[in-house]
Amino acid sequence: MRKMSFVKGIIAVLGIVLIANGCGLFSKQEKQSEIDQVLVSSVVKIKKSASELKDYNHFPRRIFKDSTHWNCVMVKDWCSGFWPGVLWYAYEFSGDEDIKKQAELFTAPIQEIAYSPANDHDIGFQVYCSYGNGYRLTGNPEYKEIMLAAADTLATLYNPIVGSIHSWPSNKNYPHNTIIDNMMNLELLFWAAKNGGEQRLKEIAISHAEVTMKHIVRPDYSAFHLGSFDAETGAFIEGKTHQGYADNSMWARGQTWGIYGFAIAYRESGKKEFLTTSMKMADKFLERLPEDGIPYWDFDAPVTSETPKDASAAAVAACGMLELYQLIDDEAAKNKYREAATSLLQILSSPKYLSGDKNQAILLHSTGHKPKNKEVDVPIIYADYYYLEALLKLKKIEAGQVID
Repeated sequence: MRKMSFVKGIIAVLGIVLIANGCGLFSKQEKQSEIDQVLVSSVVKIKKSASELKDYNHFPRRIFKDSTHWNCVMVKDWCSGFWPGVLWYAYEFSGDEDIKKQAELFTAPIQEIAYSPANDHDIGFQVYCSYGNGYRLTGNPEYKEIMLAAADTLATLYNPIVGSIHSWPSNKNYPHNTIIDNMMNLELLFWAAKNGGEQRLKEIAISHAEVTMKHIVRPDYSAFHLGSFDAETGAFIEGKTHQGYADNSMWARGQTWGIYGFAIAYRESGKKEFLTTSMKMADKFLERLPEDGIPYWDFDAPVTSETPKDASAAAVAACGMLELYQLIDDEAAKNKYREAATSLLQILSSPKYLSGDKNQAILLHSTGHKPKNKEVDVPIIYADYYYLEALLKLKKIEAGQVID
């Protein structure tokens, strides 16, 4: 792996020293680490974007190719929690009270999700990324109550016969479906069980992870996007894709949801098979990375000059592998995952992937749903979210701190 040099070319692109000092975020630029400098540039951009977003019931999701500004969605959209989460990460790094205020204002409307009937599994993305980060940083007791309510709401989608959460109840093509993305929403259930919620929430999360591991993770440690089950017998019917190239292909972001999700499941349950699954999925991801180090949208899609990358998958993978670094004892494996995550972040932090002054986002070149030609090779909010999360994780690791 190459030695990390995050800011080469970035300062020249953004004029970050002048911008950051002008905003009063830091007084001694020369003392910041390279990670800090990238985070400074991100915070400056986030703060500017927040000042231009006046409707707290609309949340940035993507930037279309003919635009420079975020296209926003309503609170029920699965991506609504990522922008508040971006603001909380920006506040965590900068301590800027104006950013904290914006984080609070954009977080507040999401409480609706906690107290509404569950439409799908995305409650974790919506609530944990917003209220979860807010509670972690402020200890606001109101945030805790909303998170506990959200966990109970998510648990209503659990089918004890299948042993997993029904991911998309609105999808009538499958009696009971569970998608790999859902692994990321289990953290809300694990958290709730430790913070005043019922212990059955942890049991649900463990059962869901076991079912996913058995049926959605393939023997070679790639993953289906979706597993279809008989809702009345619990029998596994088939593995399918929606956002990947084919049913038997390795959809890039799905692979990274598995890496990160199973690492969290191990951290919270102590079940070694979850750790093994996360590590094997990470190894599979690294083994198949293209030469330039960032995955195409699907590892099995035909590659031409037009085949889009997925920066969001790289960012999620970096988060998952930094989580693995903290969870495993073997020094060789620890270093492998840390170096791999660092390499991914280094590439994402280059002018090729940073948006600079092109638009309001931090990262370029993410792909949402290629088969439907939606959000192809554009900035997407969850790429920014997991990129910031990974940078903050790495910063803590380099400082000898425990990731919280």
